[in-house]
Amino acid sequence: MTTDDVNVGRRRFLLGATSVVGAAGAAGIAVPFVASWSPSEKAKSAGASVKFNYSKMEPGALAVVEWRREPIYVVRRTKEALALLEKIPAENLKDAASANIDQQPEYAQNTHRSKNPEFLVIKAVCTHLGCAPKYRPEVGSEGLGKDWVGGFFCPCHGSRFDLSGRVMAGSPAGANLAVPPYKFDGDAIIIGEDEGTAS
Repeated sequence: MTTDDVNVGRRRFLLGATSVVGAAGAAGIAVPFVASWSPSEKAKSAGASVKFNYSKMEPGALAVVEWRREPIYVVRRTKEALALLEKIPAENLKDAASANIDQQPEYAQNTHRSKNPEFLVIKAVCTHLGCAPKYRPEVGSEGLGKDWVGGFFCPCHGSRFDLSGRVMAGSPAGANLAVPPYKFDGDAIIIGEDEGTAS
């Protein structure tokens, strides 16, 4: 074996080794770089939809679901509560039309403010100063007035909302409780997606 043979073999070995190390280094740099283009877990959770299974909810029950770091109330209304909603006089509502003041989706512009009268899905954030209204479904609850037929009461400044989230007359809040986009999927409500949104 000559010196030239050893040098050629060594060159090939060094060239191969350098190529492998260079490729590994390039991959080590490229993977985090490409990954940085993807949205973070925080960003994904901020915009992601959430699925809530309502099959075990009893009539009259309330569940709290978190979506985009906001509490969402899901209420399974009783037949009695639905009947009372229909009887609330327009003068008892701050916004009699209850459709235009809060620019809500079309399915939230009816008396029930929902796609299915049995279920109410609303943001649990008072439209006055952002407090969390309390669920007060009892008819004639003490301190809420003789016209109280159940709904939500904000203890911060006294705003009252019916069981459709409509703001009652005399409340400091100027708008109805907001309805998030949602759709039904079997025994689940998917909050954050509408029927027109791709699943």
